[in-house]
Amino acid sequence: MILTVTLNAALDLTYRVPRLRPHTAHRVTDAVERPGGKGLNVARVLARLGHAATVTGFAGGPTGETLRRLLSDTSPALTDALVPVTGSTRRTVAVVDAATGDTTQLNEPGPQITPAEWSAFTTRYDRLLDGAGAVALCGSLPPGVPVGAYAHLIRQARARRIPVLLDTDGEPLRRGIAARPDVVKPNAVELAALTGSTEPLRAALDARRRGAHAVAATLGPDGMLVVTPDGTWRATPPARVKGNPTGAGDSAVAGLLSAWLEGLPWPDRLTRAVALSAATVRAATAGEYDEGAYEAALPLVKAVPLGGS
Repeated sequence: MILTVTLNAALDLTYRVPRLRPHTAHRVTDAVERPGGKGLNVARVLARLGHAATVTGFAGGPTGETLRRLLSDTSPALTDALVPVTGSTRRTVAVVDAATGDTTQLNEPGPQITPAEWSAFTTRYDRLLDGAGAVALCGSLPPGVPVGAYAHLIRQARARRIPVLLDTDGEPLRRGIAARPDVVKPNAVELAALTGSTEPLRAALDARRRGAHAVAATLGPDGMLVVTPDGTWRATPPARVKGNPTGAGDSAVAGLLSAWLEGLPWPDRLTRAVALSAATVRAATAGEYDEGAYEAALPLVKAVPLGGS
């Protein structure tokens, strides 16, 4: 079982409009609700890839009830271990412009978490680690959660010798990476903010020196770069992909984790991650991936070795 942690879960709403124009009313041609937040997206993709996943984090209020109801209908491979809270789970709104393929994202901040709710979560997390083969710590922190939360959770997993991947940004990333996660997965902007370098390879090498065992950096349409003890590789999608990028990085995380637990080497983990990420951009709904696009892309993505590891 892979344990995914989403401390700031969300109900994802995806709206499609013929063309997005500021200062005007829009007729929505399609609207879809999905359980969201990075770790929930990761778990949904893992389930489609044939891996059992347990999701934990917080859920509360009417939005949280809707999220959990939708989650229960997602897949028998997914287990809901979310911790109930008094505040209401946030919503995220993705507005897809059908004319251009561009997406505008609106994200709420999340519920205020009390010290008692945070304590209840850490107790549940410790119990869930007993059955975990790997852990993914994903996304932002809701108000009230300590900024060093991920560092604490990483140390708990490492004490059990459970591999852990961290996907966050800002100060939670800075503190978390010092706790020595097995993998960190920043995007290009997050990596530059962490290291001060806009050159991806240099920045990834710097991030690894800060404590990460391996760094897997998503670079948008330019693919993905991994710096590991076994070597350094880069891969790009077979073609430029237009669509909704929401959840593409989460699919990359699922690709890395699934291939990792299957015992595949880093180049194969990377190619799966890039193919899944590209197929997610092609999907009509945030946090999903297009099966046909994934199967078509996978044999075409090549991991190219680089120097400098």
